[in-house]
Amino acid sequence: MKGLRTPAAPELTLSYALSLILALLMTGACLVGLLAQNSLYPTEALRRSFVPNDVVNLSIGLPILLGSMGLAWRGKLLGLLFWPGALFYITYNYIAYAVARPFSLMFLQYLALVVLSIYTMIGLLSRMDSTAIRQRLRGAVPERLSGGVLVGFGVLFFLRGIGQVVNALTGQAALAGPEMAVLVADLLTTPTWVAGGVLLWRKQAFGYAAGAGLLFQSSMLFIGLLVFFIFQPFLTAMPFPVQDFTVVFVMGLVCFIPFGLFAHGIITKGS
Repeated sequence: MKGLRTPAAPELTLSYALSLILALLMTGACLVGLLAQNSLYPTEALRRSFVPNDVVNLSIGLPILLGSMGLAWRGKLLGLLFWPGALFYITYNYIAYAVARPFSLMFLQYLALVVLSIYTMIGLLSRMDSTAIRQRLRGAVPERLSGGVLVGFGVLFFLRGIGQVVNALTGQAALAGPEMAVLVADLLTTPTWVAGGVLLWRKQAFGYAAGAGLLFQSSMLFIGLLVFFIFQPFLTAMPFPVQDFTVVFVMGLVCFIPFGLFAHGIITKGS
């Protein structure tokens, strides 16, 4: 790429190796969850939440990780920028798994997935030439729109989480284990959306490097939730939640539009 150097495959050997380990760990965790549902998820609430999510992780989480790695291997900037987002997708999901499950061997596997994905993500971002990425993408991607959406959703979900915590502490509402797990994942990860959105809005170099991954991760989370709603009736006794599906779909469109424009800009200017 003229004026833009992306890390070559040998420079990312450790990142590829760790990501492949993550893929194996995630595949193993999902298969155990599907094949040993009653022992791994002993309550109906856990089964309703995590059995469909194991299917989503295999059908979405694993392909986006391997796909972004494959594109990065071929020297595509799109793959390199989306790769941290795929890792952050894993981070979010397995924070929820770790919080929902009691201490056990599977808890250690979930914790390993969280720690390893964060470590690999930081290593990838540290090897990117953020200044050169900004020079290539500035004006070709919707910085203000994308940054505003990331900040808006980050603040929205963080404040929603705080509100739920306050309601639970004051006894106004009770939170089941899976709900608390998702709440913790939201509270720990959405500040990153806000920080990345602010950097992208201000057209800071690191905002371009991290913003693509954050948009990718947030879009995949919305898609994953829609797929979750589709699979849930087939895997559990829950009916299809038409209203929830519609709300999430509409909210997702707000994220999908800037994500699509951002991806188009990367493909146009970054290849």
